[in-house]
Amino acid sequence: MPAIRHLLILGLLAAGTGASAQNANFGPGPVFRDFGLIAMVPGASRPGPDSRFSIAFDISERAEPGKINRGINSAARFINMAVASGVKPENIRLALVVHGPASNDLLNPAAHAARHKGAANGSADAITQLLKHNVRVILCGQSLAAHEFDPNELLPGVELSLSAMTAHAQLQQQGYTLNPF
Repeated sequence: MPAIRHLLILGLLAAGTGASAQNANFGPGPVFRDFGLIAMVPGASRPGPDSRFSIAFDISERAEPGKINRGINSAARFINMAVASGVKPENIRLALVVHGPASNDLLNPAAHAARHKGAANGSADAITQLLKHNVRVILCGQSLAAHEFDPNELLPGVELSLSAMTAHAQLQQQGYTLNPF
């Protein structure tokens, strides 16, 4: 029993470090080169070229100052892995539902700097690139109000929903599944 407990603890520590996407096994994908790094694992099952995905990512944790938001990076990783496996980009529909502290990661550069002691928004470029690849970025209106953001402070292309709960319910009705990571 103690051996199993040690393995579980080690697994949790490894999963929480974020180091997995930083080692030499990871590199740029075919769509996003500067973020969303991936590792292609020999022998692992992969989606086929006719696969279709409609996935919602729930993002509530804010990025560290100057760094890309982990949830935003995960969406880019998903696209890179799928396309590298032969899935057609037009068969991938992703939506990012952002709420809580992560709302700060959707501020335009000027608003972010003004609200965060001059700090750069490390997620801004990634959001811009994801939007160009038809990823929907949806901000919870309740979080907008709670943080007292003006919609004009958001990055161009960010959508507003009444709430994150509403956005997820509507996406589910449109055939999106929720990514648990």
